[in-house]
Amino acid sequence: MTLQIESPVCEQASAETTEARSDADLRPNWIVNASVLLRHGQFLVRAAAIAVLANIVIAFLIPVRYQSTARIMPPESSGSGTALLGALAGRALGGDVLGGIAASLLGGHNTGSLFINLLQSDTVTGHLVDRFQLQSVYHKRYRVDACKALIRHTRFDQDKKSGVITITVTDARPERARDMAQAYLDELNHMVNRTNTSSAHRERMFIQNRLAVVRGELDKAQVALSNFSSTNMTVDLKEQTRATVDAAAQVEAELITTQGELSSLNEIYGDANVRVRAAQARAANLRGELAKLGGTSAALLKDVDDDSDPNGTKKNSEGLSYPPLRQLPRLAVPYENLYRNVRVQETVFELLKQQFEISQIQEARDIPVLSIIDSPGIPDKRSFPPRTLSVLILTVLECLGIAGFIVVRFQWRAIDSADPRRVIAGEASDAFHHGMRKMLGYMRRQA
Repeated sequence: MTLQIESPVCEQASAETTEARSDADLRPNWIVNASVLLRHGQFLVRAAAIAVLANIVIAFLIPVRYQSTARIMPPESSGSGTALLGALAGRALGGDVLGGIAASLLGGHNTGSLFINLLQSDTVTGHLVDRFQLQSVYHKRYRVDACKALIRHTRFDQDKKSGVITITVTDARPERARDMAQAYLDELNHMVNRTNTSSAHRERMFIQNRLAVVRGELDKAQVALSNFSSTNMTVDLKEQTRATVDAAAQVEAELITTQGELSSLNEIYGDANVRVRAAQARAANLRGELAKLGGTSAALLKDVDDDSDPNGTKKNSEGLSYPPLRQLPRLAVPYENLYRNVRVQETVFELLKQQFEISQIQEARDIPVLSIIDSPGIPDKRSFPPRTLSVLILTVLECLGIAGFIVVRFQWRAIDSADPRRVIAGEASDAFHHGMRKMLGYMRRQA
C-alpha cells in the first residue's frame, strides 16, 4: 500500500485551478450564450409567437397611405441660340459639368429647379391648404404648420439628365391624393403664366403703349392736313401747280392771239366796229382770267360762310376753286410739312404694328407651357405601411431584444455578490426605490 502525502502547496494549487476553470466557464462567449438560449428555447418560441400576433395587429392599426404621382417636363426657357452655344461650349470644354457651367454663363438657367421652388412656395402650398382644408386634415392649429405638413407629405424629384420633374403626393385618401397632385400642376401653370416677366413680354407691352401714342399722333396729323387742305383747297400741290401753269399758259396764248387779231381789226375797221369791240371784250376777259390764275401775294381768306358756292365747293378771294399761282409757293411749305408729318407717323405706325405682331409671337413662344408626361391618377394600391415586411422586421427585433435580455440576465446573476458592480447596482437600486417611496408618500399626504 502506497501512501500519498499531499503538501499544502499542492492543495492550494489545485484550488486555484478549480477556481480558474469555474471563472472560465462563466466568462461570456458565444457557446455559453447559445447554451443559455437553448435552455430558454420554449420561452423564446412563445415570445416570438406572441410578438408575431401583436405585430400583425399593430400593422393593421397603422394608418394607410396612398401615393399619386405626376410627371412633367419643364420647357427650355433659354433661346435656341443660347442652348446651341452652350452645347458647343460644353463639347469644346469637355464634359457635362463644364457644359452646364458654360450654359449658365451664356445666360441659361435650370427651369426644373425654378419650378420646384415655385411648387414649394408659400403661395402654392397656401392655396392647396385652403382648397382642401388641410388644417383639419393634418390636425394643425396654424396655417403655417399645415403648409409644413403638406411639404412633408409631398416629394419633388428631378432627373438631372432629362429634366423631368416627378411630383408625389401622399395622403390617407386616394381621391384626395390625386386631386392634390393635379392641384399642384394647376397652381404651377397659373403662377408661371401670371409671373411671366420675359423680355418679349416687356417688349410687347412697350410696343403696345407706343402704338397707342403713335396712333393718336397720326390721327392729329391727318386732321391737321385735312383741315389745311380743305381751307386752302390743296389736294395735290404738284398736280395743281402743273394744271394751273398749263391753264395760265393757254389763257396767255389765247390772249396774245386775241390781241394780234384786235390790232389787225383796228387797222381795218376802226374802234367803232362791232368785230373790234368783240375782240376787245374777249381780250379783257382773257386778261381777267389770267389775273385770277396769277392771283395776289396777299394771304388767302380763311373759313368764311360766304365763300362757299351752292354746291359746297370752297372758293378763295378771287372766286376760284383752286389756289392761284402766286399763293402756291406760300402753301407749299406748310402743306409739305403737314404731309411729311402724316407720312412719318404712318411709317412709324406701320413699323410698330409689325413689331407688335412679332413681339406677340415671341411672347407666345417664351411663355413656359407645362408638358405633362403622366397625369395623376387614383392609386389602387397602398404605399404605406408594408405590412408583411413590418411584421417580419418587428418580430426579428423583438426576438433579438428578448434573447439579449436573457443573456444579460444570466451573466448578471453569474457575477459574485461581493463584486463591486453588484454592490454599486444594489445601492443604486435601493436609492431608487427609497426615493420612489418617499415621492409616493409625499403625494399621498398632499392628496
